[in-house]
Amino acid sequence: QVQLVESGGGLVQAGGSLRLSCAASGRTISHYAMGWFRQAPGKEREYVAGISWTTGSTWYVDSVKGRFTISRDNAKNTVYLQMNSLKPEDTAVYYCAADPKVVITTSQYNYWGQGTQVTVSS
Repeated sequence: QVQLVESGGGLVQAGGSLRLSCAASGRTISHYAMGWFRQAPGKEREYVAGISWTTGSTWYVDSVKGRFTISRDNAKNTVYLQMNSLKPEDTAVYYCAADPKVVITTSQYNYWGQGTQVTVSS
């Protein structure tokens, strides 16, 4: 089992930046694909970014390309989501997820954190 705890959410003005962290415990994430999802009120959960454990390659949904960066530090068992040039439409609860899979372009993940709120004011 992998336990995931997100942190770093908060309130930020449009154009600002936040860095989310996801600390894993229970198992090392070095052999897990890691992903970030978000869910805005009244909307379905959206897969935002993923990072491979095999090659370190990354995937992003089109709406965040060029603004968000996912990274991982296996030594710290932590994954990050650097979010720049934030927009009001980025407001959502952000969730970290993990799965021992190779393909990161699919949104199926087995392990989930509780989420952290990100609010972007206009």
